[in-house]
Amino acid sequence: MTEKTIRIGGGSGFWGDSAEGPRQLVTQGNIQYLALDYLAEVTMSIMARARSRKSELGYATDFVNEVVGPLASELKSRGVKVVCNAGGVNPHACCDAIEAELKRRGVALRVAAVVGDDAMPFLDDLRNKGVVEMTTGQPIPPLLTASAYLGAFPIAQALAEGADIVVTGRCADSALAVGPLIHEFGWTAQDLDALAGGTLAGHVIECGPQSTGGFFTDWREVADSWANIGFPIAECRSDGSFQVTKPPGTGGLVSVATVAEQITYETGDPANYILPDVVCDLTQVQLRQVDAQTVDVTNIKGKPPTPYYKVSGTWQDGYRALATLLIKGREAVPKARAVGAAILQRTSNIFEREGLGAYAETSVELLGAEESYADAPPEAGRREVVLKVAVRHPQARALEIFSKEIYPASTGTVQGVAGVFGGRPKVQPMVRLFSFLVPKALHQVQIHFEGRTLDVPAAWVPAPSSPAPATTKPAGRPAETPAGPRVSVPLVALAFARSGDKGDISNISVIARRPEFFPELERQLTEASVAEHMRKLVKGKVERFDWPGVHGFNFLLHEALGGGGVASLRYDPQGKAHGQMLLEQQIEIPQAWVANGWVSSV
Repeated sequence: MTEKTIRIGGGSGFWGDSAEGPRQLVTQGNIQYLALDYLAEVTMSIMARARSRKSELGYATDFVNEVVGPLASELKSRGVKVVCNAGGVNPHACCDAIEAELKRRGVALRVAAVVGDDAMPFLDDLRNKGVVEMTTGQPIPPLLTASAYLGAFPIAQALAEGADIVVTGRCADSALAVGPLIHEFGWTAQDLDALAGGTLAGHVIECGPQSTGGFFTDWREVADSWANIGFPIAECRSDGSFQVTKPPGTGGLVSVATVAEQITYETGDPANYILPDVVCDLTQVQLRQVDAQTVDVTNIKGKPPTPYYKVSGTWQDGYRALATLLIKGREAVPKARAVGAAILQRTSNIFEREGLGAYAETSVELLGAEESYADAPPEAGRREVVLKVAVRHPQARALEIFSKEIYPASTGTVQGVAGVFGGRPKVQPMVRLFSFLVPKALHQVQIHFEGRTLDVPAAWVPAPSSPAPATTKPAGRPAETPAGPRVSVPLVALAFARSGDKGDISNISVIARRPEFFPELERQLTEASVAEHMRKLVKGKVERFDWPGVHGFNFLLHEALGGGGVASLRYDPQGKAHGQMLLEQQIEIPQAWVANGWVSSV
């Protein structure tokens, strides 16, 4: 008998992702489920503002206009079910819009909403109980949004009721895939290894083509096929293992390296990757190339979940604005630095005169001068840079003054101010992330389906005697230095890397290109050496976690993103380029590795 498998396509990694993903997966992917992730912390605050202006907004309108409408007939004829978090802060309104669009198209599909993630009604009680931010200990500020990351079982229940489209608010990104697997395979809350496997499958496909050749270290291998890059498909088995592939005839690449990079992306401690339904131990995960575009993923382990939901909140901390100016010609770097200083001083003088107070924060970056690199080249030869000046202030009025003083730099400073990108800077709210934990019992999750309201059973919480997951740190067993002549090469010759963020923490994963390289990397790629290499960006500690299953490591660089996300004034607030920067770190290797062809001569 052929083993049952379920094919789930990951068609969206964020609100605004290409509409080609869902179309490609539905029409070419032979999938049973389409999972679409639209939400990020700032997205929730944008949706909350939209709902405050118009009560029927507050969800990802793209889903209705670019997925449901164009693909409704295909979804119906092919029997593809959709699970998405497009509901944002208003799942009911999203469902109403979907049903109206389906009616307009004359397609009969059944739509359900999962609700109960909203933590705003509990905030006063949580403040009184002393709940604080989970990393800084800060008390709860006035929040714009507060949404719990719900798990996958409510989605499974909605599918069991007969829904063809399940819309959620905030849930774990991977739950969009795990929910269908619980429904199809009958997993219970105690099937921890299976849940962990399903969670990893969801994690691999949740960022769209990041697992199929996008955002890949060896970009030249796939650059000529990016225009038609394939979106990922996870073909899942009942034990939680799965295969990663993509629709036939599409571009991109599915290899052990591309999948391993996505597995390690933004996971923190790989022995304790915490999700609502399970704590995943990914340290011994095994990857195997099955054919040219298929990778098999096995050996994922699960541990009991915690009794808490993580709540992601957002709050406004004044206003922000950002200006960019192109500076060209001799001495471009010192000219740009002088122009930035003049803009800040001029506007600060006006603020003082008008009684507006000082800037809360400023950030000046010279893009092209490589100032974020510890080994930045001499600036004398630079003839073209982009000056970025970003500022934060409690009052919008002050930043309107800043905005009006950008263009005058072209006549009142140096020659060579050759362009102000994007026109006059826009003043925007500065939104910060605030994360905290709440007991799962606080949230009553419900399903709204065809006029009925169904309570979802309380999330399973392990007995108090269950051991709490302990953070595992590297064993600290540096390998001996191999004998013989040695040569220095950049890390990229030995490893792949990928980086992302969690708040103000930059997460860089490093994966050895060959198992033989791992001991040498373990010896030299230490917390101290990474901190030194990235010293221009990192203000806090650096942690390293071993990942033996992929012959790699996860590094967490604390206070490395200028506040992180939309709270940062930097040009790379999510650390997306940090992996590329780390790949330039020099590593000493045996010269024999070059002689035998393991490492290219560089």
